[in-house]
Amino acid sequence: MQEMFELADRLKELRDAKKEAEQRVKELNAAIDDADYALSELMAQTETQSFNRAGTLFYLTTTTRASARPDRKTELYGALKAEGYGDLVYETVNANSLSAFVKEQRAENDDALPEWLNGLVTLFEKSTVGVRRA
Repeated sequence: MQEMFELADRLKELRDAKKEAEQRVKELNAAIDDADYALSELMAQTETQSFNRAGTLFYLTTTTRASARPDRKTELYGALKAEGYGDLVYETVNANSLSAFVKEQRAENDDALPEWLNGLVTLFEKSTVGVRRA
């Protein structure tokens, strides 16, 4: 039993450390974005295209990013396909949503996968230890 408690303590410590690290990464990404924006603005204002500092080259780049308007995604996808650019369009199903759907379908079908899903999905069981405050 002592070994089980030690492993439980270790699992909790690791999950807590992961949570803290993830929060730290979010904070660092925000700080990086702020510093990047400030430096790029200053470089643009001073018309500095690039400079070396402590053995590192810093250079100003501009990229164009595009995203589909949420209310017109279907229209965009249709237009891309019609114009011969259908290879840019990917249909996807979120893995968590699919897992939840299959679980629901099995529950409604006496724990069996409906015939129409046979061969279309792969099922596997994964055991984990749930942890929460008591």
